[in-house]
Amino acid sequence: MYPEAFARDCITYVEITNWYRDKEDNGAQGAPGLLFLLDDSREEWNMRMMLVGSGAVGECIVKMLKERDAKREWFEYCLLCDLDEARAREVKEHMEDERFDFAKVNATDKEGMKKLIEAYHIDFVMDAASPFCSNYIFDAAYESGSDYANMGTWSVPKENPTYGPGIENSYHEVMTKYNFDADEKWKKQGNTALICLGIDPGVVNVFARYLCEYEFDEVEELHVRDGGNIEVEGDEEEIVFGFNVWTVLDEVMNPNVEYDLEKGGFIVEKAFAGKEVFCMPEVGNNTFIKVEHEETVTMPRYLASYGLKKCTFKISLDEKLIQALKVLDQLHLNTIKKIRVGDVEVVPRDVIAACAPAPKNIRDEMKGKMVVGVLAVGKKDGHDKKVMMYQSFSNVEAMERFSMQAVVAQTGFGAALALELYAKGIYRKPGVNSLEAFNPLPYLALMEETGFSYTIKDYTGEV
Repeated sequence: MYPEAFARDCITYVEITNWYRDKEDNGAQGAPGLLFLLDDSREEWNMRMMLVGSGAVGECIVKMLKERDAKREWFEYCLLCDLDEARAREVKEHMEDERFDFAKVNATDKEGMKKLIEAYHIDFVMDAASPFCSNYIFDAAYESGSDYANMGTWSVPKENPTYGPGIENSYHEVMTKYNFDADEKWKKQGNTALICLGIDPGVVNVFARYLCEYEFDEVEELHVRDGGNIEVEGDEEEIVFGFNVWTVLDEVMNPNVEYDLEKGGFIVEKAFAGKEVFCMPEVGNNTFIKVEHEETVTMPRYLASYGLKKCTFKISLDEKLIQALKVLDQLHLNTIKKIRVGDVEVVPRDVIAACAPAPKNIRDEMKGKMVVGVLAVGKKDGHDKKVMMYQSFSNVEAMERFSMQAVVAQTGFGAALALELYAKGIYRKPGVNSLEAFNPLPYLALMEETGFSYTIKDYTGEV
């Protein structure tokens, strides 16, 4: 689709945008996404948002929205909610803006959330809470007639998974299923639900759609890789969770899932399977393992028509963290079932999450950068092609822009861009969808505008 001048190792959105604008000036069609973004006649209104979960990522999201809409043209109000009322109040104080208010909420109390939605005239609910709260928040939004977004979905593995073909053989509840099963009723009601926002899932889903639509004639494989060279200064023996502790335990310790059409569809393996070394752009070799992640479900759902046969998700984790997680698993401390300790009932995973350092407390002692992207393998003009579209985010930039560490800021930034497109009426349609369902060009334009840069690197010919 693009001229031969763009067929090199790396391209930027500036080049693509300029090429599109040249075509538009000459009366040519071919940039519907860009025109879509620039069309001021599109419906938008002032969003009244309830943020459920005022942790580090939630704070990053609202900080970005406030910055992007200083004139209050589409972001009118935000109710900051958290089980820890003091934390919600703290975020409000950080915002220094009358648009923000706070309230205490239990994210598993559907009726309580519905009362807040009604009382504060909320029309959009953003779920930034722990994964186990997801279904309650989703239902509260629907039953209140509000639109909704989340950054991930809830899944429940069986106590004794049957590994191999068939995701339903290993999970009581499959990631994204609860949400997608409600698609028709959301359509009928006329409300929008955007699921899986952030960096991965989120930005990488946009990348995958773009690669399929504009870089390839056929895409056979999509592989999400979450890596980097992040290190935390201090005690070399210390175990550091760079992201929400509950989420890390949930994703990494669950049976992992990949999509392989030739093997029958979804394949499930034990935790820590699929170990490999891959050379990531800008940072070099990373050691990866497969984990359970929504992209392996959403990408086949939306991108099968492009020829997709295989989809995986792998993350690079510190070896000390991997060993610690294995020990926790062997001691059954990763369980979400309550156990009795004396006169008290506790959930072991909650205890671990409470004891581990919170991501919001890890700041400039973190060094290096995150590099997250999608490796696509397929055909272009009859020839083999292999490229990675990725986003890199340094901790220095994260601290300067958000006063937050890179893992948190990269995730919040990615979600905030999707919310801006929603508020402007661009990423909005009745039903339940992840970002592959939308034109990727408006999102890429916002990335360029906000300095959330991305690159495409050619891996063709590399094993």
